[in-house]
Parts: sequence; structure tokens; C-alpha cells
Amino acid sequence: MYYQAVKSKPKVAAQFAQPIKAMIEENPSFGYRTVAHLLGFNKNTVQRIFQIRGWRVRKRAIGMRPRIQALPSVAREPNERWSTDLCRIWAGRDGWASLALVIDCHTRELLGWHLSHTGRATTAASALE
Repeated sequence: MYYQAVKSKPKVAAQFAQPIKAMIEENPSFGYRTVAHLLGFNKNTVQRIFQIRGWRVRKRAIGMRPRIQALPSVAREPNERWSTDLCRIWAGRDGWASLALVIDCHTRELLGWHLSHTGRATTAASALE
């Protein structure tokens, strides 16, 4: 006769299982670490309960997520809204330079520009002047 270990099934205390089950039903994407932190339980205990009960985290969808609908920038008259941009351009033997541009959003007219070796905030400020 060979020895066979007799192991009882692991038991889960209801005081731990009920709040965990309620939380994962409300927020199915929460993992055991988040659940443990929010409930103030030990994360190893929560992980073990997840394993014993066979509860799985429902993964969030992978891929393109919906973006917020951005409203178009509409200016109804000149000098109502301006836009600025800073880009780096190759200036030959002088190396890279920063070009700051300011345009009027209504007329698309170039209001000012400034070219400098550094791309600091003063570059954009001097383009406004």
C-alpha cells in the first residue's frame, strides 16, 4: 500500500470573499493588487482568494481607444485668436536653429516670426513682439 496524502480543500473566510466579490463585480478590470489596496487587505490573501475561487480579471480592450471629440478652433474676426508653433530647422554650418511663428487663425496671416539658436520661451515671446 502506498501513502496518499489527504488534503482538505482550501477554505475561504466569508469576511474576505464577500467584499472582494462585490468589488470585482462593480469594477471587473481591477486586479488583485488594486482590490487589496482599496479594501485594506493583504495582497497575497486577495491573490490566493482569486486563485481558489477562479476569479479572473477581465482585460481592457487593446487597440484604438475612442478619442474626445475636439471642437474646431474658429475665429470669427481678425485678432481674435492667434496660434504659435516652434520648429527646428537645419541652418547649414550654423547647425540647428529654432523658428517660432505666430499666425492669425482667422486670416491665416503670418503676424511674426523669430529665428534663434535656442528654443527657449523667449524665442516665442520675441516672435509675438
